[in-house]
Amino acid sequence: MKIRRKRLKFRSWHRGIKEADILLGSFADQFLDQMTPEQLDLYENLLREADSDLVAWITSDRPEPEQYDHDVMKMLKSIDYIKIIK
Repeated sequence: MKIRRKRLKFRSWHRGIKEADILLGSFADQFLDQMTPEQLDLYENLLREADSDLVAWITSDRPEPEQYDHDVMKMLKSIDYIKIIK
């Protein structure tokens, strides 16, 4: 499980666009260690999506598809990313 979390953290910080790096990397630093195996599965599935879609869903520019309306997405949306950027 430890290797999986490290892999997910790396994938979160090394995306295709800087915005996604910040959003997903910050999320991974804050939440990955406390996530259940089921939540890790949900998060891993999210990471398969395009960065532009993920950023739009997390920032609520666009609603996420129904399949991603779950607790992990709610966790992603709960972070105050403005504080992280400063």
